[in-house]
Amino acid sequence: MQYKFITIEGNIGAGKTTLATLLAKKLNARLVLEAFSDNPFLPKFYENPAQFAFPLELFFMAERFKQLKEILQPELFQQTTISDYLFTKCLLFARVNLPDEEFKLYQRLFDIILQQLVLPEVLIYLHAPVDKLQQNIRKRQRSYEQQIPDEYLLHIQETYLSYIQQQNLPTLFIDASNADFLEDERHLQTILDALERKYDTGIHRISLP
Repeated sequence: MQYKFITIEGNIGAGKTTLATLLAKKLNARLVLEAFSDNPFLPKFYENPAQFAFPLELFFMAERFKQLKEILQPELFQQTTISDYLFTKCLLFARVNLPDEEFKLYQRLFDIILQQLVLPEVLIYLHAPVDKLQQNIRKRQRSYEQQIPDEYLLHIQETYLSYIQQQNLPTLFIDASNADFLEDERHLQTILDALERKYDTGIHRISLP
């Protein structure tokens, strides 16, 4: 494996953690999973977004930074690392959830912190339609997620798509509309085969069988 730091991203319910876990097992890689359940503001946010969006996003940014800073030290890059989130996720969700003045403050903090982190060598982006996302969300049965409106998922989707069209990472764009990484070995093998190749900066579309 030529990549030492691989990140998987996508909307809520896209299958990031499932794919990251399976890839790490196949590649004997170190796995970094976001500890989202530790955020005490998450259930409150879904009940009252206006009141809890700012503390929610600050908590997420602090926890993600702490986790990545501790784990992704240059001397530890002898082994491949796979993460189920990109630190820039902080900024993307903040753009959706925060009003303009709070977002400007948040972005200033984000820009300072980002300079201290290592960027992934390749980004895998899982793209799925909202009905597929909602199906996956229902399946994993997190109570506070069950009322997420389609409009919110669409807004997150549009924000991600805008970002990946502008960023400077080699990005494998996976149509995950019918993805089943747990049950269909061909889907996982397609990703593994794709990771054997070197990519230029930009979007590279990968189709699942």
